[in-house]
Amino acid sequence: MADPMSYRPQTGEIPTNPGVYRFRDPHGRVIYVGKAKNLRSRLNSYFANPAGLLPKTHAMVHAASSVEWTVVGSELESLQLEYTWIKEFKPRFNVVFRDDKTYPYLAVTMGEKLPRVQVMRGDRKKGTRYFGPYTAGAIRETMDTLLRVFPVRSCSAGVLKRAQASGRPCLLGYIDKCSAPCVGRVTPEEHRALAEDFCAFMGGEAKRFISRLEKEMAAAVAELDYERAARLRDDIAAMRKVFERNAVVLAEDTDADVFALYEDELEAAVQVFHVRGGRVKGQRGWVVEKVEDATTPDLVEHLLQQVYGEDGDTQGRLPREVLVPVEPSNAGDLAVWLGGLRGAKVDIRVPQRGDKAALMSTVRENAEHALRLHKTRRAGDLTVRSQGLQELQEALELPVPLLRIECYDVSHVQGTNVVASMVVVEDGLPKKSDYRKFSITGAAATDDTAAMHDVLTRRFRHYLVDKTAQVEASQLAPPEPDPAAQAAGSAAGSAAGSAAGSADAGIADTTTPAPRAKFAYPPNLVVVDGGKPQVNAAARALAELGIDDVYVVGLAKRLEEVWLPDSDFPVILPRSSQGLYMLQRIRDEAHRFAISFHRQKRGKAMTVSALDGVPGLGESKRKALLAQFGSVRKIKAATAEELMSAKGVGPALAAAIVTHFSAGGAGGAADDALPAINMTTGEVLET
Repeated sequence: MADPMSYRPQTGEIPTNPGVYRFRDPHGRVIYVGKAKNLRSRLNSYFANPAGLLPKTHAMVHAASSVEWTVVGSELESLQLEYTWIKEFKPRFNVVFRDDKTYPYLAVTMGEKLPRVQVMRGDRKKGTRYFGPYTAGAIRETMDTLLRVFPVRSCSAGVLKRAQASGRPCLLGYIDKCSAPCVGRVTPEEHRALAEDFCAFMGGEAKRFISRLEKEMAAAVAELDYERAARLRDDIAAMRKVFERNAVVLAEDTDADVFALYEDELEAAVQVFHVRGGRVKGQRGWVVEKVEDATTPDLVEHLLQQVYGEDGDTQGRLPREVLVPVEPSNAGDLAVWLGGLRGAKVDIRVPQRGDKAALMSTVRENAEHALRLHKTRRAGDLTVRSQGLQELQEALELPVPLLRIECYDVSHVQGTNVVASMVVVEDGLPKKSDYRKFSITGAAATDDTAAMHDVLTRRFRHYLVDKTAQVEASQLAPPEPDPAAQAAGSAAGSAAGSAAGSADAGIADTTTPAPRAKFAYPPNLVVVDGGKPQVNAAARALAELGIDDVYVVGLAKRLEEVWLPDSDFPVILPRSSQGLYMLQRIRDEAHRFAISFHRQKRGKAMTVSALDGVPGLGESKRKALLAQFGSVRKIKAATAEELMSAKGVGPALAAAIVTHFSAGGAGGAADDALPAINMTTGEVLET
């Protein structure tokens, strides 16, 4: 734990301009990002009396080892840069709102030649229109109901290609829930018009379509076409069912997102109702841990930053009004920023009376229930994780808490295709973004202990290289700041400096990109899958690198014994121990990850061809050659001029193929007798 006075910048070095600042820990990770109207005033508040800081701020300044800042031209620019850096670095002491569930959207892929209606989650894609979010049951029912009225394609790309190749539509085409553009029942233009109508209906123009169908039904009745009239009647009923599912809560011309919070000292729950055309079209919720000492206005500001900033393409989906429980910090700049995202004015308001205030009260009740439910569900898991980590620390007699654990496993079949995996657990939860895979070749692939030694050496050598680079950078003499240049470049720096920042404490820099490490900071504990030999190999690798602050244990599968380096006897944990359960889960995850990579590598090795070694010959051109000549034998016998008759093969590639086989590279006589075979299925790939 660092002393804040050891890295406190001189007061005169800190500018009084608006800006964004970052605290870094000894490993160079950004642990907190903040903005300030006056950088000098804000940063001095962290160092004036560290003992008097609130608990979470006190923990942050003592976990940090340096502070740096970037000057910007205005408070609006600081708002934008702060959001950019929080999204990029994901600092552990910043408030981060996470969905309490993944909400599905009804999406129409208007960017495709034949638009598709589907349920989508996750990141939004360009050229796709989204409606929602909905609950999983409601969105499936809505989609199924509307496809009878607007028979837009909903099949996957694979199903579409098979239907086009066979000339027969899928089941949805036979039951009239798809217009079957794949077989030419409608033209691509007619199908796109159906998709446009679907989007218009979902966008709030339901009355126009219902009125049109009612007129068509009346005309069909007048013409005594009762069968068509009955179909139109059912379509109208389906449309009304979807349209009337959501109750009218506000005036019909109201488009707003209504946010409400319910918080305690440690956590806060947020709920939002998406109101479009006066009706509640969707609902979302978040629960956030208050790692930052933020007021309610600060929470609201961070909430709007993250909700609308993460949406990416917000134009057309960000409403005219954003209703919040309290006015956020920097409300004026925030409204300007949201207006820029929407392409039109956005009002941020706090409803005081009337229907909007009543709806806000309802949303707040939902937030209160969500927080209570979250605490009830999480209590068991959090208690078990904490108990397991504490039991492990005590059983292994480790002096540090186990904040980060890395587990390694080696996988192979009789010494072939040797691979290894690294899985990471932080605070008892897997961190999949830090997982790594290793291919092992040469002498290291001879046995498990050599492979384990190789993997640990490679992983921690990267750490030492990054650490050395940071030390060297910190020892460089910083240039004298030029106030005129800072003032002139501040506006440009905030726009282009999403990854900008100095590696030296207390230096403003808007041009130097922040380094991205290939491996994260070192763990407190390394777990290897194996017994005493594997543990000793891992410990030897760390000792050779001079690393003495990372502890190593091994978990042997046979009796689930925990082995320590250079120990003649294992540590036996009780079968009911939460610490043992945690080690087993980590070991099993490392085994799963290693097996998956091994199977992938083995599968590629099993499908080999004599053409694989030809430089410049990719998969598509290899298929073209086989389609043209029929076999590898004929390709070997062909001249350069004959090879050029295949699609995509030019003079240079044809010459390379002839040279490759004439030199005997991967194409000797043995290849004539050994066609390429998929050893998993037995399929002969080339004859």
